[in-house]
Amino acid sequence: MTGTSFKPLGTQPLAARALLARPAPGKAVTAQSPALEVMTDFTATNPVCIAPDASLFAANEAMIAHRVRLLFVADSEQLLGIVSTQDTLGERPLQLRHQGKGNVFDLSVADLMHPLSSLAMLRLGDVRHANVGDLLATFKRLGRQHLLVGEEPAGQPLTVRGMFSATQLGRQLGVPVETFETAQTFAQIEAALGA
Repeated sequence: MTGTSFKPLGTQPLAARALLARPAPGKAVTAQSPALEVMTDFTATNPVCIAPDASLFAANEAMIAHRVRLLFVADSEQLLGIVSTQDTLGERPLQLRHQGKGNVFDLSVADLMHPLSSLAMLRLGDVRHANVGDLLATFKRLGRQHLLVGEEPAGQPLTVRGMFSATQLGRQLGVPVETFETAQTFAQIEAALGA
């Protein structure tokens, strides 16, 4: 940076006490709120990615470090799938071990990830016209913790633009978001078992 001069900024002494700035409280989220208000938009927030050959230990460490429960599995710039704490810490590693895939420490993210072809994706155009109540119904119908949102800009390939998290949505609403239907009566339980 030749030819540029920089000047130090002035300082001022602090008093014994001061206020600490805090973010303004967010707008309350209700079932009628626009869905876009609760979407994690990847044009504003970087998604956390991991390579398919990473170990389960590395995946868990990445989720803890970034305070997320889902990682995007990507090879270079191409998205391949997703992996969540339910996959890495649940029964799936033990099931794969019993199927002869080696011990849990030998498994990689690719062994547990959900490939893109197995996932349902919401269209950004539909999300723009939806509200939080529509999202709740979608979470319940699909029985998933996360919903991906895709868009296809003119002449470009499909891009994952954002995501909804049932856990995050529950925090914003102040109530847990159940992503599975629970039977309320013996008749419903019987019907579910008979199906």
